Amino acid sequence: MSYIVAEELIKQYGKGHATVTAVAGISFHINEGDFIGIMGESGAGKSTLLGMMGAMNAPTSGRLVVDDIDVYRLGQEQRADFRREFLGFIFQSFHLIPYLSVIENVMLPLAVVKASKKQKWAMAEEALDQVGLLDKARRLPGQISGGESERVAIARSIVNEPPVLLADEPTGNLDTKTTKEIMELLRQLNKEGMTIVMVTHSPDCAKYAQRIMKVSDGKLVGDN
Repeated sequence: MSYIVAEELIKQYGKGHATVTAVAGISFHINEGDFIGIMGESGAGKSTLLGMMGAMNAPTSGRLVVDDIDVYRLGQEQRADFRREFLGFIFQSFHLIPYLSVIENVMLPLAVVKASKKQKWAMAEEALDQVGLLDKARRLPGQISGGESERVAIARSIVNEPPVLLADEPTGNLDTKTTKEIMELLRQLNKEGMTIVMVTHSPDCAKYAQRIMKVSDGKLVGDN
């Protein structure tokens, strides 16, 4: 049984003659534990599609079902709970808060989790250990490299152990060596059972995915 199912997703902006269709009737199935790459030119609709999969951008029409949950039939609060429970997000910009330490940045998604501060600290330490940065836990973001910042962002995205990780150009700002390290880390998370959907321009990054979905002009033009 498919874990993520998209049925005829359409996303339009504007009205009347000014209507722009960003996603034009995309359907697909993703199985639990898959590593999917989404590729296409700038403006093809990749990030819009990822936003819809992330329960952040309601489609104009169509359905998104994750683990039998019809995501856009949920109310706003329920959808926020769904995001928190099911999804981790990695973005091209790290979005780290400069005046918080590395471990405090990782703990941010745990703010609404019912656990003691000691338990949350332990969860954050475990996530940092997974990405090989436990020794930098008390540093500020300005005291670590770009590659390390991306690792912190990944630790933050997996700290509450979501089953699905959505990554939007996660290595877009990194050099070749660091890109390889980050992609190996994502591959390891996938081997441990995490379902990963990654938007990328890079053919080298796409090689890490088991399946590539190609998007052009808001349509799915390839899936293999």
